[in-house]
Amino acid sequence: MKKSKINLDEIDFKEIAIRLEASHRGGGIEISLDTLGYEGVKMTAYQNYLGGGMLGSIGNCCNLRDWKNDETLVKIADKLARYFHSLTNHEDDEWESATFEENQKRPSSGY
Repeated sequence: MKKSKINLDEIDFKEIAIRLEASHRGGGIEISLDTLGYEGVKMTAYQNYLGGGMLGSIGNCCNLRDWKNDETLVKIADKLARYFHSLTNHEDDEWESATFEENQKRPSSGY
């Protein structure tokens, strides 16, 4: 798998999104990392609904074994989670207007 130098600020998640389902009840986004030099690799960010109008923390997953040992993939995952937060966070809602950092302190699931 050939990896090129990736400028994280230039990643356009809209361009590499395979699937996107975002609502006030959470959802998820799946991206292809082919154009970033990770051929055949996909990554997700997902968020569950906790109940009472609250969304849980945003989690990430990747189909590459030991992806958390790859510093670049960890940075992409963080950037993807922040992007997904921007899609599900609504400033006019008491529970959904949390900052990314506040949101990540919540559990990922209510069960």
